[in-house]
Amino acid sequence: MDDMDVKNRLQWKTVSRKPLYKGPIFDVHGVQRESSDGRSGLFIEVAAPLWATVVPWLRDSSGVPCFLMVRQYRHGSDSVTIEFPAGMVDQGEDPKEAAIRELHEETGCVPEGEVVELGSVSPNSAFMNNRVSFFFVQGVRKVAGQSLDTHEQIDVLTVPVQEVLGCMGTGVYDNGIMMIAQAFFLRYVQKHPELIS
Repeated sequence: MDDMDVKNRLQWKTVSRKPLYKGPIFDVHGVQRESSDGRSGLFIEVAAPLWATVVPWLRDSSGVPCFLMVRQYRHGSDSVTIEFPAGMVDQGEDPKEAAIRELHEETGCVPEGEVVELGSVSPNSAFMNNRVSFFFVQGVRKVAGQSLDTHEQIDVLTVPVQEVLGCMGTGVYDNGIMMIAQAFFLRYVQKHPELIS
């Protein structure tokens, strides 16, 4: 069975979509769908915005490879986390531009070199319809202070790459999107091993 046959067999047809909740960050829809074998059901779809994450890499004054990261309180987990700069993509904005904007707003820095797209994934395809895009920046330059949203309170940190790789998924690095960012970074490192040495 080829890929097209599998897709046609497993694809569900959308019959209708009804708004159930409209919120400041995401909306919730009830979606009626039918399977190729005739089953029908009502499913929940979270209509969330696109998201952009930037992985800023640099060497510290001792030459150690580091990431520029942010430390902040997260309301969903009721905890302080350390993450890569990230945020929602504004309506009509390109994810790459959003990543650069978030880097500037959260850290006061701009990329020194090329902004490389690492990839884009669905963060939870079971019920969310958005995507998260990841970008890599080699070198940053401080050009301003932070330009934070009303309720943001963010520390800017330079953290050795090896510390982040060793701790990701634990303690203050407990964020699934950051795990995805790390996976994309490690795939990129396969072609650029100098980034971890």
